[in-house]
Amino acid sequence: MNFSRLFIRARPTIPAARNSLVLRRYSFATATMESIKVHNSLKPGAPVPFVPIQPDKVSWYVCGPTVYDKSHLGHARNYVSTDIIRRILMHYFGFDVKFVMNMTDVDDKIIIKARRQRLLELEKNKTYSAAELRALALAAFRAYAASSLPLLVDEGVELDESNYTARRDAAYGKVLAGSTLTGEGKPGDPEAKIKMHLGNMDAAAAAMKQGDIFPGADEILLPYLDSLYKETIDTRDQTMFTDLTKSMETLFTEDMDNLNVLRPDVITRVTEYVPQIVSFVDRVVQKGFAYEAEGSVYFDIAAFEKAGNTYARLRPDSRNDKSLQEEGEGSLSKNLGGKRGAGDFALWKKSKAGEPFWPSPWGDGRPGWHIECSVMASDVLGSRMDIHSGGIDLAFPHHDNELAQSEAYFCEHAKGEHTWVNYFLHMGHLSISGSKMSKSLKNFQTIQDALSTDYTARSMRIVFLMGKWNDGVEISPDMRAQADNWESTVSNFFTNTKSWLAEAGVTDGVESLSISSDTPATGLLADLEQAKKEVQAALINSFDTPRAMLVILKLVNSTNVFLKDNKDANLAEVEAIARWITKMAGIFGLDARAKAPYDGLGWASAISADMDPKTAVGPYAAVVDKVKAEVSKLSLSSDAMPTLLAQDPSKGFESVASTGSRDIEKLALPFLRTVSQIRDELRRIVSAQTPETKKQILAITDRIRDHDLTNLGVYLDDRPDNQPSLIKFVPAAELIAAREEKAAREAEKAKKKEEARLAREKADQEAKEKAKVPPEEMFKKDERYSAWDEQGMPTKMKDGSDVPKSQMKSLKKMWDKQKKVHEELKAKGGL
Repeated sequence: MNFSRLFIRARPTIPAARNSLVLRRYSFATATMESIKVHNSLKPGAPVPFVPIQPDKVSWYVCGPTVYDKSHLGHARNYVSTDIIRRILMHYFGFDVKFVMNMTDVDDKIIIKARRQRLLELEKNKTYSAAELRALALAAFRAYAASSLPLLVDEGVELDESNYTARRDAAYGKVLAGSTLTGEGKPGDPEAKIKMHLGNMDAAAAAMKQGDIFPGADEILLPYLDSLYKETIDTRDQTMFTDLTKSMETLFTEDMDNLNVLRPDVITRVTEYVPQIVSFVDRVVQKGFAYEAEGSVYFDIAAFEKAGNTYARLRPDSRNDKSLQEEGEGSLSKNLGGKRGAGDFALWKKSKAGEPFWPSPWGDGRPGWHIECSVMASDVLGSRMDIHSGGIDLAFPHHDNELAQSEAYFCEHAKGEHTWVNYFLHMGHLSISGSKMSKSLKNFQTIQDALSTDYTARSMRIVFLMGKWNDGVEISPDMRAQADNWESTVSNFFTNTKSWLAEAGVTDGVESLSISSDTPATGLLADLEQAKKEVQAALINSFDTPRAMLVILKLVNSTNVFLKDNKDANLAEVEAIARWITKMAGIFGLDARAKAPYDGLGWASAISADMDPKTAVGPYAAVVDKVKAEVSKLSLSSDAMPTLLAQDPSKGFESVASTGSRDIEKLALPFLRTVSQIRDELRRIVSAQTPETKKQILAITDRIRDHDLTNLGVYLDDRPDNQPSLIKFVPAAELIAAREEKAAREAEKAKKKEEARLAREKADQEAKEKAKVPPEEMFKKDERYSAWDEQGMPTKMKDGSDVPKSQMKSLKKMWDKQKKVHEELKAKGGL
């Protein structure tokens, strides 16, 4: 933790007649609704004016998740960014937003995953010999390679676990090394998919070598077993599908709650809408915009356009992209036939064996992917809505097909095209090494893992706030550093402001301070008003949160600079700034504990609803009792200490509690003031005490600051010149981490100091041992020489030649030095 930034030494002052003045009130969002502009995918280019169908109200449908796997950071990027815009509309601009989200619980991916899991469970329950099980795994291994990694296949020699690694490195070494398959350009989705498949093959090869097939080979067995037995599954019992989707929906909801994403006003599920979907499709057929073929129903793009409608309004350049069309239809639709146009898409799919089904006029089948959203959104929001949103990857074909079928359903030919959606908002991708984060690519970090290791909900949201919602984001170390700097700077500002208020005895918040509304804003208030204007301009401009975040950071930094240079700054002005930033942080969803209209100061610190306030402050009261007991035992020369020890902080606590406050900081403050004042007095008188008492005092004051209060998330900022310590509320985890980091540094310093001492002792001992050797003997054991004179100086080399004169000079210097240290040791009695 950066303590140097946390503890600003300036001490703002309070207006002399703070209760007699009128608080300057700041309007929050003065922009008219018509002045808001937003990027609309239906009208590419610059942001367009946002005009809702009904004044003050916004109808909004968002494509929710396909609930077949855990949610990852890509989902977090999508739904947190959506949540930020929703909160801005509601809590900044004051719109009444009706927010609808679907849960896709019927989908090819769901069907495949649920069915494969069931088949794998059945396979694991079978009785196999070791040879039979290996044969099954080997067949799956080869089938997986042939399907997903064709470069591994060599018709001359069959692939197995023994030759796999060599073939892998030869065929896909470039990809594994971070390059592309072709060696040109940057790696993307194709390379990510190859790595995923190779990872599955790696695990399977290792499992086969160890003879332990399950679970190492599960990923290659799943598609193989599906190819063998998928048609044998009885799908009249749909629990295999619903068990999967219900469990994944629960996890998704938990993830969104943990990210402080507001829950939708309405949640729709496909399985609850099948009759309405059948009716919707039938109407499109009756109007001539769809046709039945071999038990499936397809949307007729040609008929739709012939009637004067426009297809692929969002992505006209993608309308003939076969790969996107096939992805939109789903992998289980490849063998469905009868389409008239290559781009026609399924509204209703004939169910094959091994797939769930529902009755319809065209036979047993299931909804197409795109029709689901059209029916659910229209059922809740009607024939028109203000906003439809989702990830950018849904623009084509999903959203384009939604538009077409919905406009076909609602259009009246005499009135021309029907407008189903006014504004399409598409959230940018989150990328990893150039590849979008995707469940199917398995290149994702789950939200659960991210929140338990790398992020807090706040830090993740700050990262997303620092990128435009409609731009792609690739999280980099620089971006993380910028986000961390923003959070720590704002957190420290909140901490300092609250500590100054606590020191000043202000407990009633902003109403106890005041700023005259009769005088023009100057200084800090002028900075505040300018920041408000700039933030509003940013949010009006298509919710430009990166700009807004920079404005807030700039305001905090300029306020900190002002406080360093102006020690008599008005505390009311500082508090006004802190409260406005608190409100903006609340609107952006950065404080899970705060509730609209976000009128607090700093990060909210309320106790849990089921906890009694007296119980909540118990640990703080215990510190007071402990400190009083210890100080009472000391022999002190202090006139003030008896009065301080006689203080009863419980009275101050009861006064705060009687207001109904559940703010733990306010409730605990009376106890903390008492402890801080006692400690300040100990620090003031310590120099005048006896050595033993001084030692006891220093131990107590250090322990109070570094342990008793640190463990409660409180830091006492000691100030010079007998100024009272500032009480600062800082997350206990941060303080404890800082304490442990300091202890680790001191331990490392002590370790190096001890190592240096031992090294010196060793060197001294070695020098002493060396000094014991008489100079006459020092060269006698050197095998390079064969003769010596009476002083022990070498005269002949090993080969009988004379020692060179140049060498004799250096040997004489060594001899003289040895004689000196030897005689010194002898004189000291060391021999």
